[in-house]
Amino acid sequence: MKPATLVLRNITRRRSRFAFTLLGITVGVASLVTLLSLGTGLEKEVRKQADVLGAHLVVTPKGWCAYEQISVLTGETLPEAIPGADVKKIASIKGIQALPYLTQRTAIQNQPVPVVGILPREMKEYKKWEIEKGEYHLDEKGVVVGHGIARQFKLSVDDVVSIRGKDFRIRGILAEVGNRDDLAVYLDLPVAQVLYGVGDKVSFVSVKVDDISQIDKYILEIQETANVSVVSDKQLLKSVLGIVGAVGNALQLIAAVAILAACFGIVNTMMTAIYERKREIGILQAIGAKRRMIFSLFLAESGFYGLAGGFLGVVAGFLFSYAAAPYISQNEFTAFLGSEQTVRLFDPLITAEALAFSVAVSILSGIYPAWKASRLSPVEAISYE
Repeated sequence: MKPATLVLRNITRRRSRFAFTLLGITVGVASLVTLLSLGTGLEKEVRKQADVLGAHLVVTPKGWCAYEQISVLTGETLPEAIPGADVKKIASIKGIQALPYLTQRTAIQNQPVPVVGILPREMKEYKKWEIEKGEYHLDEKGVVVGHGIARQFKLSVDDVVSIRGKDFRIRGILAEVGNRDDLAVYLDLPVAQVLYGVGDKVSFVSVKVDDISQIDKYILEIQETANVSVVSDKQLLKSVLGIVGAVGNALQLIAAVAILAACFGIVNTMMTAIYERKREIGILQAIGAKRRMIFSLFLAESGFYGLAGGFLGVVAGFLFSYAAAPYISQNEFTAFLGSEQTVRLFDPLITAEALAFSVAVSILSGIYPAWKASRLSPVEAISYE
């Protein structure tokens, strides 16, 4: 009988035990793949949203914490803390283009929706927006909505939306751009400031510079001109990715612990198999099987658990992460993922990493049982009842 056939027959001899041991590995690997897949998708979207912002510098109030900096990318509600006078000072600096944002919230059909106060003409040129329906016209009674908002709430041109008790008519719907710009209602900045009672203050200012090589000079000039903090797009991205990475690493560690726990199941299964098959081991030794062969057979069995469980876990993990991504994107922190599917149904790198980890820890788990089996004396093994 070929070694591979012998390994497969021995593994499946106790089918219920085989199934539960395999299930433990599968669940652990599926958890790991799910977290890796969602984390990779989230990181790609963070980078994408940083590009969408289109700013070389982001001007924020002094003392903002990391969460508020992240909210610049996610589009969440931010405190209004930069006075209009400071915005004008920043805009007056030669060689930069400054765009103020006021980010607030409203509700449509009892669901929270971002409201962004902007300078209409400047923002349209800055973002290269196109209109899908209606016209790009923002005034005291009119708003423009993103493609995603219009689709989600089945809104059309000339429909009325209520913001803080005041009715606004939808003048236009933006063409889909595939990012968080699709997921907001846009108001003329002065109208938004009056509506939300914030005076002439804004939440933050995005800045695009003419000469990127002089960015340090612009940062210093902005800080000297206005009482604000300035962060570059690279610093902002690094800060956000640092937080995302730290959370992701912690969750992946938990998943890895689940796999290690499943590997103790492999050890238990293999040790039980040794005692059940002592007589068989003795017969193999009697017909000429060396200790190396006995060791290899048991090690192959543990490796098979890792390979089979890893494969099933990879499949289950990708399917779950793909199905869960739209629901996870409804979370406040990840809302900027938008309607676009950010998780690939198959990622070769994640697959290779998960399978390698699964097989490696399974083989390590089988080393002691395999060594134990190979150390049985022929007389003790063959005489075992």
